[in-house]
Amino acid sequence: MKWTKFTMQTTTEAVDLISSMLDEIGIEGIEIEDNVPLSDSDTKGMFIDILPELPPDDGSAKVSFYLEDLSELERILREIEEGLDDLSQFVNVGERTISVSETEDKDWINNWKQYFKPFTVDDILIKPTWEEIPEQHKDKLLIQIDPGTAFGTGMHETTQLCIRQLRKFVTSESEILDVGTGSGILGIAALKLGAKHVFGTDLDENAIVAVGENLEANALSGDQFQVVQGNIIDDAAIQDQAGHGCYDIVVANILAPVIILLQGEIAKHLKSGGIFITSGIINTKEQDVKEAMNANPELEILETTYQGEWVSITARRR
Repeated sequence: MKWTKFTMQTTTEAVDLISSMLDEIGIEGIEIEDNVPLSDSDTKGMFIDILPELPPDDGSAKVSFYLEDLSELERILREIEEGLDDLSQFVNVGERTISVSETEDKDWINNWKQYFKPFTVDDILIKPTWEEIPEQHKDKLLIQIDPGTAFGTGMHETTQLCIRQLRKFVTSESEILDVGTGSGILGIAALKLGAKHVFGTDLDENAIVAVGENLEANALSGDQFQVVQGNIIDDAAIQDQAGHGCYDIVVANILAPVIILLQGEIAKHLKSGGIFITSGIINTKEQDVKEAMNANPELEILETTYQGEWVSITARRR
């Protein structure tokens, strides 16, 4: 199935009004492109540490929409022109020219699966639930993952760094706190390595479903891994639900700025001598994280490990 894409050249100041106008006409699912820099509030909670460099913001923007049925195209374009005429009395709508192109209909939610193949982290095999176990890896410790719409296949360097640190510190008595659990891969890895129990937190409600499905795929009991939606940094209810002074290991594969905030809270949840494993830290932010941890009298940095451009910092509660 093919869709026809219509792209309008306009201005950043007009995109909100144009979006509303298109919605009133009956057009859904628009796409906006501009060069406006993202603010701190925009990036909060995003799983990205380096934003793409954009050209200077010149005030221009593009608004695109897609149509499958072109039988009423003449009416739709006429109503758009009339709508732009009305809006131009209140805001600069820019060039307002519309270009047309064709695009294929794709299953965007599942299309990425073709790139997720089985891989190993030392003696651990991580594979998508829909792939067979490669013959040469049948002797390895198996973790099966389907992230669904949550974050975390395990392929990223930061996840692998965390898994290696978990292997060093997990014991059969380990109580684990997994902050930003996503698909649950780190908590599941900890359980597979022998941990006793995992408590996970995530901002995304999809994580709860993903973890449940991945526990089942790995023949693990739901009693072994509890997940709640919320922010442990500033939500007292989540902090209390997690518990204080009760974890042997906290693992957080998030973002450097979030880890800097998290380190101020996390010692409260660790046992004395407990381990704090972090990653999601690009190498240019390594010193920022270390400075924050060194300024925390309750934490002592034990080890720093690297993979590619990414850093894992492991600390201990004094």
